[in-house]
Amino acid sequence: MGFSKWIGASIGWSFGGPIGAIIGMAVGSFLDASSKSGVGLNKSQTATRSGDFEVSLLVLASVVIKADGKQDQREMDFVRAQFVQMYGRERANQAFKLFKEISKQTNIPTRQVCLQIRQMMDHASRLQLLHFLFGIAKSDNHVDESEVKVIASIASYLGVSVKDFESIKAMFYKSSDMAYKILEIDPSATKSEIKAAYRKMAKKYHPDKVLHLGKEHQKGAEEKFRKVQEAYEQLQK
Repeated sequence: MGFSKWIGASIGWSFGGPIGAIIGMAVGSFLDASSKSGVGLNKSQTATRSGDFEVSLLVLASVVIKADGKQDQREMDFVRAQFVQMYGRERANQAFKLFKEISKQTNIPTRQVCLQIRQMMDHASRLQLLHFLFGIAKSDNHVDESEVKVIASIASYLGVSVKDFESIKAMFYKSSDMAYKILEIDPSATKSEIKAAYRKMAKKYHPDKVLHLGKEHQKGAEEKFRKVQEAYEQLQK
């Protein structure tokens, strides 16, 4: 699959707005050529496609990777490995070409990008984005405070609550109250409150919530769901 065919076939609403501008800078004249051939944003492309999610990941991942002032090769390798796992080697190679070009850009308008995603993407998919970003931050075995701050800002711009942010963050950090944070409850919660919280979070993080993104994103969704189950089992003990 050629680069232009991949990007033209999989992207809908992200052809427009600030994300579209970033893609345009990354791929040069392709956007001009594709718009002339009828590939671009139109009224029938308002639903989030797998490619829209993919490009959103690439843009935000480039922001997180540069948050600590350096671009660690382990983080780059993590992004590549995740894309190979999700999309297969051929599509991942095309995505990573775009990612490297996006990463060269120095002034990505993070807030505007997030507002576009917030407007066009459902809540469950936005939570999936955050889960992936924390995975990147943890891939070099050290999460810098600057990375946490950047992801927190992204979460805020995406309209993700502080509790949801802390829940996903807790999935990547071991602490005495980790299970409570994942279930979004206080350590003083009763057994009935813990059970109710588990049911609520299991519903929120159920893999079926992101079925529309394609089977390639099910593993990440299943990881979040499994963490909720593990947190509940820990508190039951």
